[in-house]
Amino acid sequence: MNDASTAARQLAGGASLDEALGHASAECWPALDRAIRDLPPWELGVHVAPAGRRVQWPWNAPLPILRRTPRAASESASVIALCHHDGRIREAALDLTSGSPALLPLLIVRCADWAAPVRERARALLSERSGSALVHHAELILLLARREQGRFAVDLLDRLLRDGPAPQMEPLLTSPDRATRRFAHRIAVDRGLLAPGRLARLAADSGDASLQDLCADAAIASMRDEDHDDVLRVLLKARNGRVRAAGVTALRRTGRHDEARARLTDRSGVVRACARYVLRQDGTDPLPLYRAMCTGEVTEPGAAAGLGECGDRTDAETLWALVRHPEAAVRVHAVTGLRALDAVTRAGLAPLIDDPSSAVVRAATRALLPHAAGFSREWLSARDAPDRARAVRVAAQRLYRAAGYVRPTG
Repeated sequence: MNDASTAARQLAGGASLDEALGHASAECWPALDRAIRDLPPWELGVHVAPAGRRVQWPWNAPLPILRRTPRAASESASVIALCHHDGRIREAALDLTSGSPALLPLLIVRCADWAAPVRERARALLSERSGSALVHHAELILLLARREQGRFAVDLLDRLLRDGPAPQMEPLLTSPDRATRRFAHRIAVDRGLLAPGRLARLAADSGDASLQDLCADAAIASMRDEDHDDVLRVLLKARNGRVRAAGVTALRRTGRHDEARARLTDRSGVVRACARYVLRQDGTDPLPLYRAMCTGEVTEPGAAAGLGECGDRTDAETLWALVRHPEAAVRVHAVTGLRALDAVTRAGLAPLIDDPSSAVVRAATRALLPHAAGFSREWLSARDAPDRARAVRVAAQRLYRAAGYVRPTG
């Protein structure tokens, strides 16, 4: 579509909405409203609206007598009038929206108008519109909710969705607009329209943290005995740690505490914490389990981090041994465990800045930042050389800044 200022000028010249806007997104309508209001008076021209009202006249002059005009000119005049800087003209133009679906977005915009007479008249007219028409413009309604006077249309849409037929919710649940999806899912959850299995899949597949929490919590709260396997299997296999954590916590509710053992070594710290909580609720201390996993051949890297998270300073020796483990993931989690125990030393982790694994270098750098002042300029400069790996150079630069050194230029 054209940008808002171009569309405004085309409408001022008598173009139809289709010609000026094409397929307009929700953001286009407030932008068009501002663009028309900002047009200088000489660019507005003289337009005649469908009801016959001219939309440009001296400030205190009465409205002219009505007369008919061609459809396109009539539509463009209506749009200009609905967005006019004079509130009296906007109010008078609101009657033009009746029976015109193309003008409904601007009626919604006027419901959040700063002028009370315009706002009240627009709200009265919007209340008469069908629910399906408002659902189609849910994204615009939610966009305008950010305005001081933008709650009316949102509350109206909320009531329509809560009292209306369930099928009209479906397009909103899959809307590309994040605010619309969140709004629709909250209502659908409140109405109990989504089965526990579907809620679990929504939580696992969504990239939106708010929807993950909403759907995971709702799936767990609404699941019956026969839903346990379906819901928990999906949640526990989710990519996102928050969703897996919800699934692990739900193991306690379903009496399947022992299954939390497998989650003690999860890659996510919050999942590991939830697994420890579930086991403790069943009377199992996770610390001996971690110690056993870390003293033999370590196959689960997360065990090293878990040991640091629930162990004590006597476990630091075990973790220092794992810092030299041949598997990079184990070295990363061992550094994480040492940080959790507050057992980091500069001498112990400094060699990891030269580690061939960039993940290990990053983990070591984060752990060493509080100790950066102990590094010499020469040691850091040597690792900021052009022949060093990028991860090593970035680590040296971060430590250089943390130490308060000024890097030489050139």
